Amino acid sequence: MSDRSLLDPPTPGLRARFKPGFGRRALLTIDTEEEFDWSKPFTPTGHKVDHLMRIGKFQEFCEGLSVVPVYLVDWPVVSSDLAKEVFPHLVTQGRAEIGVQLHPWVNPPQRETVNARNSYAGNLPPDLEREKFDNLVDAIEQNLGVSPLIYRAGRYGVGTETATILKGRGIAIDTSVRPHHDYSDDGGPDFTRHPDYPYWTDEQRNLLEIPLTTCYWGMLRKQGALLQPLIRKFPGLGGALAKTGMLERIPLTPEGTTSEEAIRCIDIALDDGFELLVISLHSPSLVPGHTPYVRSEDDLDALYDWLRAVFGYFELRGVKPTSVSEIMHQVEV
Repeated sequence: MSDRSLLDPPTPGLRARFKPGFGRRALLTIDTEEEFDWSKPFTPTGHKVDHLMRIGKFQEFCEGLSVVPVYLVDWPVVSSDLAKEVFPHLVTQGRAEIGVQLHPWVNPPQRETVNARNSYAGNLPPDLEREKFDNLVDAIEQNLGVSPLIYRAGRYGVGTETATILKGRGIAIDTSVRPHHDYSDDGGPDFTRHPDYPYWTDEQRNLLEIPLTTCYWGMLRKQGALLQPLIRKFPGLGGALAKTGMLERIPLTPEGTTSEEAIRCIDIALDDGFELLVISLHSPSLVPGHTPYVRSEDDLDALYDWLRAVFGYFELRGVKPTSVSEIMHQVEV
């Protein structure tokens, strides 16, 4: 039986369930990547990872919240001396986990034309996507001493063969799907029909999908998926709907989402019965000036305040931090 494409939403029977006692959990994921100007075309060389020197401070903050962060590392990170200094002892001590993030434009071999469409790894020829992925996993195993179990495609760029590639290297969890988002304008995937809840990508239950949490809020939230094509066609419509409290799309991230919005998303997700919520952010946001979301030290303080407020609210709602290891042990197969 051929693998189901990660581009296709699952059938209802593939929804994942967790063992009694798992309760409600939250996973913190960090896209751990090179520094680059998001407003400029992709370039394959010349990227720095100096911001990794701030991982220590961030890690201490996470441990103060009893959170085990998942660092999804890409090629410039894993091939750096800083990564070899920062991550291995965190993993061996159980304080953090390592996953895979593929940015094809900086990952060898570089046989493709570097452009927006090819920045989605799933658009590459499957043999090239596989070769890049294998090189990255090999580097993680050799440089960090970890056999990773979780993957996120850079720019959420999965393709028709990605699931087969992941399972071929023993990846157990994908977390590339970003529900209610459509990246097809420049060749990326369309996730507007994908659910927020975890699900199996195959009937054999070998690969678990844990989508990044995104909620619709407002009076029209049940019609959010139907309205998205109109919102994309008329850019001003989304802002108008949000301002009037009719419809707002809220991704669970400190990057571009306020803590008040995030708490609304959490309430909706829990009311809808979700057992697992996923938070995401980019590691270059830990130093001002590298992402559009953190341009100053005040912005950086706000990012930490967001995490403090959100995990404080999780505690009030009985949502406990979780880890990839715990998810693997608690999901029912």
